[in-house]
Amino acid sequence: MEEPFFTPPGEGERIRQHRVLAELPHLEALELSFGPDFEGVDPHTHPDHTDSFYVLEGEVEFFEDGEWHRAGPGTFLSVAADLLNKIRPCGVPFRLLNFHAPLTGFIERLRAG
Repeated sequence: MEEPFFTPPGEGERIRQHRVLAELPHLEALELSFGPDFEGVDPHTHPDHTDSFYVLEGEVEFFEDGEWHRAGPGTFLSVAADLLNKIRPCGVPFRLLNFHAPLTGFIERLRAG
C-alpha cells in the first residue's frame, strides 16, 4: 500500500521555470509556467494516458474536438488517450497545473531537455 504524498507550498523540484509536484507510479503532477513568447505545443496525442490541465493564471488556448477554446483562471480540461490536443498562448504569461495519469515519463523528458 502506498503512503499519502504531500508537497508543501513552494517546494518540489524545479526544472527551469516549472515545478514538479508529484512523480508517482499512478500520477505525474506539475505546475507549468510560460511567458508570453511561448510558441505553444504542436498537435499530438498520447496513446497511453490522460493529460489534464487546470489554469491558475493568465490565458491560454486549448485545441479540443476540432476547435480552439480560450481558457482563463479556474478552467479545467482533460484530454483522454488518443485524442488530438495542442496548446497556444494568448500573448500573456500563464501558469497551469498539469496532470498525467498514469506516470508517463514526461517529467524525465523535461529533465533531459
